[in-house]
Amino acid sequence: MESLFALILMIVFLAFVFDFINGFHDTANTIATSVSTRALRPRAAIILAGTMNFTGALTFTGVAQTISKGIIDPFTIQDETIGLIVVMAALISAVIWNLATWILGIPSSSSHAIIGSLAGAGVSAMGFGALNYTGFIDIFEALIFSPIAAITLGFIIMKVFTFVFRNFSLVKTNRRFRLFQVFTAALQSFAHGTNDAQKTMGIITMALVSSHYLDKVEIPLWVRVTSGVAMAMGRSVGGWRIIKTVGTKIMKIEPINGAAADLSSAAIIFGFTSIHFPVSTTHVITSSILGVGAAERVRGVNWGVAINIIITWVITLPMTALLSFLIFRFLIWIL
Repeated sequence: MESLFALILMIVFLAFVFDFINGFHDTANTIATSVSTRALRPRAAIILAGTMNFTGALTFTGVAQTISKGIIDPFTIQDETIGLIVVMAALISAVIWNLATWILGIPSSSSHAIIGSLAGAGVSAMGFGALNYTGFIDIFEALIFSPIAAITLGFIIMKVFTFVFRNFSLVKTNRRFRLFQVFTAALQSFAHGTNDAQKTMGIITMALVSSHYLDKVEIPLWVRVTSGVAMAMGRSVGGWRIIKTVGTKIMKIEPINGAAADLSSAAIIFGFTSIHFPVSTTHVITSSILGVGAAERVRGVNWGVAINIIITWVITLPMTALLSFLIFRFLIWIL
């Protein structure tokens, strides 16, 4: 029991590290448009994002429950130690991937990283029979469909804005939308908390269930609070490399563009949170910006940067699965 408890403590620590990194990795995504349009100063944007993210993290638990049992069912793991090492390997893999992409300034998906890592570690431990195929396919479909929905909604909202404000002064429109962006940045950060912070809660809960510290998939209050705090603290650090990519390199963002992108991405994230599916907030936010840019002028979008980002999206799942597969084998060898 002492060795199991020590493993759980290590997993909780690693989960908070992942959550912290996820916080500063994804801060850039939620505030990139408001910072790039000067609607908010960087420090104010980070404080706003951290506060709203923490609030969102405490509001919902459906996504956490999906993560805790949708990829690998913890009740099917017979060996408690093996179950905990699977979770540990997945967390180490996701942390390594997030740090690598952050250093390179690439807005990759923390969601893809942790989902791919869980799948890879589970297969390494118990073979392909470890996967909950129904849940995994549902999650995969949500990850694929959500960016398509985001780019479509971003396009539509921008077209509506362009039509409604077509006779307004550009200077006055930009001034009003800068004020409106304070609201949309807060809304998007809250939405981010309702989905992204849930993933860490689900990982910790999965470890607690597989080690029989919990007998059902229910998110303890201390897990919800500490996960929200860890992500909010990560947000206080920020991710300026990714802000530069998302906020300036994809397209030239004006306040009206930023507000449209924020609204569309928040709507998509809320929609999937309400049906308990995890999405990549990175994918959704970036896709919203692409949709907004395409609505205004297709040639105004830097599709080269967009293609590089998409390539990273595509390789994240298989690369993290392979990495966690190998990490699990290494951990079994040394433990």
